[in-house]
Amino acid sequence: MMLDLLVKNCTLHDHDTLMDIACRDGKIIEISPCIQAEAAHTVDAAGNLVTPPFVDSHFHMDATLSMGMPRLNQDGTLLEGIRIWGELKPDLTAEGIKARAMKLLSWSVARGNLAIRTHVDTTDPSLMAVDVLLEVREEMKDVVDIQLVAFPQDGVLRCPDGVRLLHAALDKGVDVVGGIPHFERTMDQGRESVRILCEVAAERGLMVDMHCDESDDPLSRHIESLTYETQRLGLHGRVAGSHLTSMHSMDNYYVSKLLPLMAEARINCVCNPLVNMNLQGRHDTYPKRRGLMRVPELMDMGVNVCLGHDDIMDPWYPMGSHDMLEVAHMGAHALHMTGVGQQESLFDAVTVNGARTLGLEGYGLAPGCNADMVVLQASSKMEALRLRPARLFVIRRGRVVAATPEVSALVDLGGGPLPVDFR
Repeated sequence: MMLDLLVKNCTLHDHDTLMDIACRDGKIIEISPCIQAEAAHTVDAAGNLVTPPFVDSHFHMDATLSMGMPRLNQDGTLLEGIRIWGELKPDLTAEGIKARAMKLLSWSVARGNLAIRTHVDTTDPSLMAVDVLLEVREEMKDVVDIQLVAFPQDGVLRCPDGVRLLHAALDKGVDVVGGIPHFERTMDQGRESVRILCEVAAERGLMVDMHCDESDDPLSRHIESLTYETQRLGLHGRVAGSHLTSMHSMDNYYVSKLLPLMAEARINCVCNPLVNMNLQGRHDTYPKRRGLMRVPELMDMGVNVCLGHDDIMDPWYPMGSHDMLEVAHMGAHALHMTGVGQQESLFDAVTVNGARTLGLEGYGLAPGCNADMVVLQASSKMEALRLRPARLFVIRRGRVVAATPEVSALVDLGGGPLPVDFR
């Protein structure tokens, strides 16, 4: 039987020789050297690295590309961004949210991001953004997996009717229960919100992903409550703690108790290096804290850690093009993770680890997996992290959905044009 797609001459991370990947009916059916078969379409990877698609484990699609609406964040702080978002919400339109989301997704696919977990604000009584992103999720399901988190941006207890609105969003089909305990009015209310939200997830059989301890305050310890509720309710492996930036400032003795408990509860952790390097440490003089979770220590403890882009050109972050390798590149520097194994772990944090956090089925490069993959203009994970190279081909269910020509410069040092691709 004819193949739908044959990807030839692939460098795979776990193989010493070039391999071919045969795809039919949206699935990988064979990975072997020199596959001899007819195919409707053939792609020559030309010895370049082929990987599973990138996964953005933490994003805000309802706010993306809204920078400057209604004003710019002049001081660049988290709380100022929240204030601007509060000013913007009354002027949001369904058409505007959808147009920005669709434009962003064109960037995402071009960058090889075929799975995105996006938080959507549920404290707007109209739930307009929820309805829009549910529509976008349905329209784009053949191209990209979108997972929605019911996110009470203003605090599920701090917001009038916050609990009811969150339930309403979940009733509409939102996938994951979110929260923001450190933004509740008191530490006690923050702990109470964690209990309520985890019980909602347990009752509905859903996953949890909370903005947790996005603070420089070492006493912001809602991750401890989240870990406890995960254990109490049997939510092992279904819960993610996003940001966890207060961990950077916590006492080492306390962390030595916390990390094993997180590993025992199989908490997934989502670090956002680009945005939290920008937002944290704002009250410091010098030295200034990086304000990121303790990724190397978490990984050493066996905790699944993935990375998120978080924001792109919105009230909280004025940069970005949805390049998950840029996120991992920042992580390598900010987290002191430039060792060989550490760099490869960061590549995994924007691919396989994210897929594990999202619970994606059929993800990976093996027979039986979905025929989703990216051909990078690089020969290894380390080279990809260094160069953040062109995504030569982005393939979804055996169909090429994006392509970029090889990037090369011509340099004349006096002896004629010399091609340079930095490899």
